[in-house]
Amino acid sequence: MLSVMFKIFVLVLICLNVVTGRAGQYVTCGSVIKLQNLAYKIRLHSHDVKYGSGSGQQSVTGTDTTDDVNSHWAVLGPLNQTCKRGEPIECGSTIRFQHVTTKKFLHSHLFSSPLSGSQEVSAFGENGVGDTGDYWKVVCDGDFWERDDSVSFKHVDTSAYLASSGHAYGRPINGQLEIVGLTRLDSSCHWQTAEGLFIHTSNFNPKQSQIKPEHSEL
Repeated sequence: MLSVMFKIFVLVLICLNVVTGRAGQYVTCGSVIKLQNLAYKIRLHSHDVKYGSGSGQQSVTGTDTTDDVNSHWAVLGPLNQTCKRGEPIECGSTIRFQHVTTKKFLHSHLFSSPLSGSQEVSAFGENGVGDTGDYWKVVCDGDFWERDDSVSFKHVDTSAYLASSGHAYGRPINGQLEIVGLTRLDSSCHWQTAEGLFIHTSNFNPKQSQIKPEHSEL
């Protein structure tokens, strides 16, 4: 009898470890990450430097520096909607990226970018509050955004994809690349998580029923 109980106990532990391991491979709500553009090998970046044209909002660029704290972004849900810390991000869901240093949100709108004339991408918001221009849809294969996936981000308001034009800035951000929104999906629209702090729950079960469409916010 004891041997049977012991075997059951071991099987339960194995199952828990498998679930925990799978949860650890996902990008989750509340994680703080760096995003690397796969075409140009740059990290999504921002800093307290405003565009000199267009919206005049805080600029968003790409940098090849790997250890810059200004490349950290927190993964959050939409405004006034639940985003449970540690819950894996579903493919097709809507999220926001908050710049950790300045607390502004990754944003886009119908302004022209300064170098290529594509759609401008900026950092926007005050006191942790922005608007729907901060909403991005996660475009990935499968059910959840996995950390090693190549993913794209589609701007909800304008349907543009987060990308880099490959154009480099001069002073005061010499060498950093322009980040833009593109109407067509191409190789410059693909991103992957790089360094970061990934938060996950130990009781996540990927076989649970999917969230209903009206609660697709995460």
